[in-house]
This record gives sequence, structure tokens and C-alpha cells, in this order.
Amino acid sequence: MTIHFGYEKKKVIQALRYHFISRPEIRIMVIVVNIFAIATFTLFFLKKIQPLAFLAGSFVWMLLMLSFWFFLPYMVYRRAITFKHRFSMTFTEEGFSLEHEKGAKSWPWSALKSYLESPHFFHLYFDTRSFLLVPKSGCKDHEEVFDLRGLIKSNVKKG
Repeated sequence: MTIHFGYEKKKVIQALRYHFISRPEIRIMVIVVNIFAIATFTLFFLKKIQPLAFLAGSFVWMLLMLSFWFFLPYMVYRRAITFKHRFSMTFTEEGFSLEHEKGAKSWPWSALKSYLESPHFFHLYFDTRSFLLVPKSGCKDHEEVFDLRGLIKSNVKKG
């Protein structure tokens, strides 16, 4: 199966948000900061802390949420020239290849550690930091998306 695609900025930003939020260390940090924010609100409500402590906790919470929802995805998008090119990907039972006007690269399925599916993309992870975003929009129809999902699912463990 071969698909041809380019990247749409809005969809890539959303996919990068999925990537960041799916990381275990970021999830833990978000949970800890949310617990801290709830605790500071409760202590402020019970008049155990001053308003400045509550405001500081709220500021940390807002800063964290803004960074994972806006700053990080946009920074990654801006720095990665990959999202401005057009590609072709071929998927077979043995592996997959990525082609671009300047060259091509092939990988066996065993090169992937895991995958994640978001509304518009398949995230193919080589390790925790390097991954490929494969847009579902590159497929001709829903049946081809279903076939690609089955091929990925049968060869790569879900992350």
C-alpha cells in the first residue's frame, strides 16, 4: 500500500499535543501540578495560606498548561522542516519506506518500538523521542485507513 501526503499545520499541532500529553513523564507532571493547584485552592479557601501562594500556584498551573498546549507544539512545528514537504510512504508486510524528492529510507517493522493513533495521524515511534507522523488524509478512503491500521497493529505494539 502506498500513500502520498503533505502536512497541514493545524492537524500537526494537534498531533504534537497528543504526543506530548501521551508521554508518561509529562502526564505525571500534569497530575502533580493539578494536585498542587487543588491543594492551594483548598488551603486558600480554608484561609490557611495567603492569596499570594494561591496566585503563585495558579500561575504555575497556567504556565504548564500553556506550554504543553501551545508553546511546545508550535516550537517543534516551526523548527522541523519536515512538515513543509510532500512524501510518499509504502507499507508492506516486511516494513515500510518513506520517499521524498531528495531521497528515500526504508525500515523493517522491528525498527518501531510502538505506535499511537490520534484522530488525524498514526504516530510511529522509533524510541521515546523520535517518531514519524503518518497522516490518515494520505489514504484514499476509510477502507484504506482501516487496512493501514490493521497492518500497523499486526506489526507494532501499541504505545
